[in-house]
Amino acid sequence: MTEAPEPTTDVRAAPTARFSVLRSLYWSVRRELWEHRMVQIAPPTVAAVVLLGFLLTMGGLSRRVREATAGGPGGDLLTPYSFLAMALIVTGFLVGSLYGLAALHAERRDRGLLFWKSMPVSDLTTVAAKAVVPLAVLPAIVWAVTVATHLVMLLIATLVVLAGGSSVATLWGHLPLGRIWAILAYGLLINALWHAPIYGWFLLVSGWARRTPLLWALAPPLALMIIEHLAFKGSAIRLWLIHRVTGAPAEAFVQGGKGLGRLPQLDPLKFLSAPGLWGGLVLAMVFLAAAVWQRRRRQPI
Repeated sequence: MTEAPEPTTDVRAAPTARFSVLRSLYWSVRRELWEHRMVQIAPPTVAAVVLLGFLLTMGGLSRRVREATAGGPGGDLLTPYSFLAMALIVTGFLVGSLYGLAALHAERRDRGLLFWKSMPVSDLTTVAAKAVVPLAVLPAIVWAVTVATHLVMLLIATLVVLAGGSSVATLWGHLPLGRIWAILAYGLLINALWHAPIYGWFLLVSGWARRTPLLWALAPPLALMIIEHLAFKGSAIRLWLIHRVTGAPAEAFVQGGKGLGRLPQLDPLKFLSAPGLWGGLVLAMVFLAAAVWQRRRRQPI
């Protein structure tokens, strides 16, 4: 009698499967960027508006540099660069929120859901790709646009200072752009983690609502705030929501002073030990899991 061949295990199967999942995720993210162009257009547009305002203030730059050379305050030289970074951070949050509200709803509204369900891409990969956009892609775009615009602003300012006969060394000495970029990268990371439950909630509502997902996303927290105020005269829910939207800097930085011209100090250990961070991440995972479960069962509108 011939012996049955022993079963063999293809050691290449697992790496191939992982590569296939990563490739599907990569192309799913590319699809999201192709379908939602505002993710790529909004940050450069805001940067262009801020750059225009910066150009309008160039008339007094040489005077401010001379004042800084004479020992005066130099924080004013840093203010436009800090303002640009803050404006783009806010833009990234707003764009990420609007994208989350539209991501799953749009494919149901235009019936593209049927086409994409016919493709060999799982619901988990699809929802994960939609979550990656506000959590990773948008912060990367915001950082890159900020750095590029800062370099343009620095080039323009240098030419103006040279033409005005002031000290370029003073200008550059008051613009620690490398530190600004490092702080910005850290700030974008902590904001993405802190806002993860917000984006997860918006994705969940986007896949559930038949129309006006913005209304359905805001109605439950507003209703809870009204009930709490009328029944208990409290404001805990309102304060918690405000902290969830704006509280990341307080949890992740040690403020070195007030104003756009002051750079904060990083405090990652404080941020990583914050209960609100881990509670928010657990909540985000629940929302995203519910969004995956929902997408398997939803039909076009």
